[in-house]
Amino acid sequence: MAAVAGVLALTASIAWASPAAAAPTTPYLPKPTGPHRVGTTTLHLTDTSRSDPWVPAAKTRELMVSLWYPTAAHTGRRAPYVTPKESELLLKGSGIKELETIPPDGLSRTRTNAFTDAEPSGRRRSLPLVVLSPGFTWPRTSLTGLAEDLASRGYVVAGIDHTYENFATTLPGGRVATCAACANVNDDDFGQKVIRGRAIDVPFVLDQLTGPRPRWKGSALIDPARIAMAGQSIGGAAVPETMSKDSRVRAGINLDGSLFLPIRDSGLARPFMLMGAPSNDGTWKRDWERLTGWKRRLVVKGALHPSFTDYDMLLQQLGVSLGSGLKATRSVDITREYVAAFFDLHLRGRPQPLLDKPSQRYPEVRFCTPSAKNC
Repeated sequence: MAAVAGVLALTASIAWASPAAAAPTTPYLPKPTGPHRVGTTTLHLTDTSRSDPWVPAAKTRELMVSLWYPTAAHTGRRAPYVTPKESELLLKGSGIKELETIPPDGLSRTRTNAFTDAEPSGRRRSLPLVVLSPGFTWPRTSLTGLAEDLASRGYVVAGIDHTYENFATTLPGGRVATCAACANVNDDDFGQKVIRGRAIDVPFVLDQLTGPRPRWKGSALIDPARIAMAGQSIGGAAVPETMSKDSRVRAGINLDGSLFLPIRDSGLARPFMLMGAPSNDGTWKRDWERLTGWKRRLVVKGALHPSFTDYDMLLQQLGVSLGSGLKATRSVDITREYVAAFFDLHLRGRPQPLLDKPSQRYPEVRFCTPSAKNC
C-alpha cells in the first residue's frame, strides 16, 4: 500500500537515509514567484446530505478547506503552516525512526508567505480556481508551497482536508480528527473507496464556492468557467474520477499517484498531465490511451514520492535526508513551474513552450510516453 499511503512511501524512501549535517531553526517555504501578494483563510464546510464514509456515526461529512488567493495587503499575520499538535501527530504517525530527531512541533515552525484573512483582490469572475487534493495520511497543508505560488500568479486555490484520511485535521472548537481510514488500508477496494469519496468531496466544495449561496466572501472573484484540479499521490489518482463526475473541472494533474480506479472506458477528453518520480507504475501505462485529449507524462529524475509536496524540502531543512536527488528548494521549484504552466495553458490560453519539449532550465524533467525507455 506504499503507493496509496504517502507516509508508507516516505518510510520506504527514508530507510537508508541519514540525518543532514545541520538544520536551520526555522524551516521555510520559498517565496512565491508571481506578481501578487497572497492571502489565505480557512472554511469549515458541512455536507448534510451524507454521513461520513469512515465514521458512519458522524451523520454529516465535515471538511476543512484552506483558500489561497491574491491580495493587495502589504502587511498582516503570517498564516501558520500546521498547529503544534498536527505537527506532532504527523511526525509520530509516520513511524519513521529518523524523524524522531525533529522536535514534535518542528513542522509547525515553518514560515509561510500568506497573510491570514487578508482581503482578496481582483475583478468579478476574473480568477481561475484550482482545487488541490493531498496524499493519503497527509494534510492539505502539505501542498502549501504550490498553493501559495499559484495564488501569487492570480489563481484562487482550494486545498481540501478529506477528514479522517490523514493523521490530524483540526475542526472547530479544537476537535482533532485522526486517521480513521487507516484501519481499512488492507481492504481490497480501499484505494477505490478513497478515490470515489474524494470525487464526492470536491464537487461539494465547488458548490460551496461557486453556487448560489457561496461560503466565501471572495467567491464572486472566481470564474466558474475556469476550474481545474491537481492532487498528489491518491489525491492525484482522484482527479480523473472527479473530472468524469463533474464537467466543471476542465483540466487535471496527477502528481505521482497510482490510478487505483481505472479511467473509464469512455476515456477522458479534457487536458491531463501525469507528473511523477521514476517508477514502473503500470496503471499510468494502462490508462494512457484512455486520455484522449491534450496530455503529457513527465518524469522527474531524482524525485521521490514526497518531492511533489513540501515535505522533501522541509525535512531536508529540518535535518533529515530522504535520499532525494533534488536539493534545497528544487523539488518545489520544479513542481511549481510545470503545474503553473499547465494551468496557464488550459485555463488562460497562454502558450507554454515549457510543456512542448525538454528545458535546459529543468534538465531533471523528462518527457515520455509508455513506450519510451526514459520513463
